[in-house]
Amino acid sequence: MNVYDTANRLAYEIKNSDEYKNYKKAKEEVKENLELKEKLEQFEKARYEVQIAAISQGKKDMEKAENMQKMYMELIGSEGMKRYFDAELKFNIMLGDVNKIISEAVEEVIR
Repeated sequence: MNVYDTANRLAYEIKNSDEYKNYKKAKEEVKENLELKEKLEQFEKARYEVQIAAISQGKKDMEKAENMQKMYMELIGSEGMKRYFDAELKFNIMLGDVNKIISEAVEEVIR
């Protein structure tokens, strides 16, 4: 089996994982609720701005971070959004773990 076959198999396994399926389902449920969808989009924009500020300035913009935190707290008050964020977290942890495994396997040549 070559690397590309293995990568395709990994992609297949990811798409068939509970983490992927749960995240996809939660995302679809949020998209069906226009109010939640709009609030999520506003939160995602705020989260992006906080991340960009941290990267470009080397520190958090505390006002933006506090605003983002308030938005998050409001969102997780909804059971659907709580499921969404839980599923997103589990999916991202899985992807991070896979990335770590691959990175560790090739670490000696990428340093």
